[in-house]
Amino acid sequence: MGLTSNKVLVLAVVAAMLLFVGTVWLWPRLARHTWRAVSGRVGLLLATQVAVFSAVGLCANQAFGFYASWADLFGRESGQGVVVDHGPGGAGGGPLQVVATQRVNVSGGARPQVGGQIQKVDVVGRTTHIATPAYVYLPPEYFQPRYRTRTFPAVTVLTGYPGTAEALIKGLHYPQTAHAMAKDGKIQPMILVMLRPTVAPPRDTECVDVPGGPQAESFFAKDLPDAVAAHYRVGRKPGSWGVVGDSTGGYCALKLAVHHPGTYAAGAGLSPYYRAPTDPTTGDLFHGDDALRDHADLWWYLRHRPAPDTSLLVTSSRQGEANYRDTLKFIELVKSRPPTRIASVILDSGGHNFNTWRREIPGTLQWISGRLSDR
Repeated sequence: MGLTSNKVLVLAVVAAMLLFVGTVWLWPRLARHTWRAVSGRVGLLLATQVAVFSAVGLCANQAFGFYASWADLFGRESGQGVVVDHGPGGAGGGPLQVVATQRVNVSGGARPQVGGQIQKVDVVGRTTHIATPAYVYLPPEYFQPRYRTRTFPAVTVLTGYPGTAEALIKGLHYPQTAHAMAKDGKIQPMILVMLRPTVAPPRDTECVDVPGGPQAESFFAKDLPDAVAAHYRVGRKPGSWGVVGDSTGGYCALKLAVHHPGTYAAGAGLSPYYRAPTDPTTGDLFHGDDALRDHADLWWYLRHRPAPDTSLLVTSSRQGEANYRDTLKFIELVKSRPPTRIASVILDSGGHNFNTWRREIPGTLQWISGRLSDR
């Protein structure tokens, strides 16, 4: 059974409850001072605590989508090793392959013309050779005959690290929110390309082109839009694409919009940070190259490079978010660097979590929709 299986969660909760009840029931019998009684008490306490922490951890993982599998949890995910040739003569015939479809959790969602559709896809970068799964949300209009020749704006939606792409659907409700807002006329129908920025698991590449390693930034800046445009009716002109992300994905979204304004006309960072960290999850991203490190630092880039013609949105909370002061400083920096434009969502309170981001997503989608063209 998989890490995210409901059966695993139920078994863990039941085991924790049984051990708790068993500990209370057996404790009087183990009240003696013999080594067997002491060992029994220690064993029961240890087993109960492990069971309770396991159940709580599984609940948190189900809610926030930190890890997708047991291999992912224990750092043994090796998805980078599978590369499929989808070039001429290859088995797949293209850089993007649809491997499954699912309904959108809305009224009438069983019919794509009413609810749209979510397609699970495998993407292989033409130039970077990065292979990664993703989910593509297609709005109802995509399937309606009167829109059969229309192209649609697209938004790359990124999780944090480690994150799972499924969390964007089940936890953050991007397809459901986009469907409801388009139905109410608050946003235009858009294609959402949902995936995690971890394209070389378990390593956190921070959307950096790592010297001698994964070319993550190039994948998101070129390979992913090219693969999607080759398969779906997506606008190909500048202004057709936006990018949104939370936490690590928020940093990536801002960086992609700043570095590649010709691809991404708008970038929104929910609870982002503004420079790539270096820690055990990232490894050595820059290999001592100061120029590459500066390039990935949004503070440095916006002060020392020509200001890009793009739109940015950042979010934070006055209470509960560690990035609040940095976000205010970043807003002031961008305001001094036209033609780059900046907007923000600042909540009174809200932590670094799904509940906060769900409150920010509707406004973010409305903002990004107003900055994208469908041609």
